[in-house]
Amino acid sequence: MAGYCKDKGLKIAYKFRIYPDIQQQILLAKQFGCCRFIWNRMLSDKKFFYEQMGERLSITPADYKEEFPWLKEVDSLGLANVPLALDKAYKAFFDKCTEEPKFKYKNRKQSYTTNCVRDNIRLEADGLRLPKLGVVKVIRHRKIRKGGILKSVTVSKDTDGRYYASILFSYPEDNPAHTLDRTKAVGLDMSMKELYRNSNDYSPRFPRPYRKSEAKLKQLQRDLSRMQKGSNNYKKQKKKISQLHAKTKRQRLDFLHKESFRIIKEYDYIFLEDIDLWSMSRCLHLGKSVHDNGFGTFRNQLAYKAALNGKVVYKVSRFFPSSKTCSSCGYIHKELKLSDRTYICPSCGNAIDRDYNAARNIMAEGLRCCI
Repeated sequence: MAGYCKDKGLKIAYKFRIYPDIQQQILLAKQFGCCRFIWNRMLSDKKFFYEQMGERLSITPADYKEEFPWLKEVDSLGLANVPLALDKAYKAFFDKCTEEPKFKYKNRKQSYTTNCVRDNIRLEADGLRLPKLGVVKVIRHRKIRKGGILKSVTVSKDTDGRYYASILFSYPEDNPAHTLDRTKAVGLDMSMKELYRNSNDYSPRFPRPYRKSEAKLKQLQRDLSRMQKGSNNYKKQKKKISQLHAKTKRQRLDFLHKESFRIIKEYDYIFLEDIDLWSMSRCLHLGKSVHDNGFGTFRNQLAYKAALNGKVVYKVSRFFPSSKTCSSCGYIHKELKLSDRTYICPSCGNAIDRDYNAARNIMAEGLRCCI
């Protein structure tokens, strides 16, 4: 993953799978547990303080170490990043981008972020050196761009037991000047079934991995409900469910990465609609379809891959009536319903697929605003 930051140049994160040994897994479990404890304790204290005093509580992980001395056994930089993440979560909540921060649980995905200070994190020939852990075996399946400064590492453990390290590098802003061709432009309109429909009337064959595994998932969950909670069979069944969810996620990401790479390679200008996916998943009873679609992830992938390749990704305003505007004459059909899948223009009589019409309008509006 990558992106440009103001006055900081280009930042690229490389995610690799790591293979900690038994002792390192124990240390990681401690680190995850301490970070989760700090998050939950700070969240609880902030809520209580605000309810009682009506003010914001300012506190750091160091304030808890005297009461809970076992917090000193883990990486302190990993703990220090927890309040930063909590503040970021609250900011997103107040900006109405997501829900209010929630308490974290042990059986969910676990992660922590540690910063590189005085070369305490470095890539070596036999693995990745991390604070408190030493050298952890890592599989580098892709080359790392040279000339970067290692800034931080996020270590995570999926629900199916796999460990990953996301290594963040910072590069000077040396984005080379590319000669962009406006004829190599495309508009993308989100489609629930096909991921998107573009302005050339093309749509990919989106595999919809969650929908394909939904029947098997229901059966596994039905079997789980009949088992005694806490038993060995119960734990094994929960692991099977987690593994199926993880497999579905990997299938979706694999398709999205391949499709976003193809688009970046083929086009210089990519125009999208700035859709509020979070509200859409809640208001239109499309939660499963929106999450299985993965358009938000796809949009982020296009953005960082465009930054790496000197291409342009532009979001057209969500208030632009792309679906109701005729792509031939410009007439706005205000009476168009969501159930109308074919756009028939009352003015010029143009009959066209609704999503294809919207994609053409998105491209035209993007070219008008961006070039």
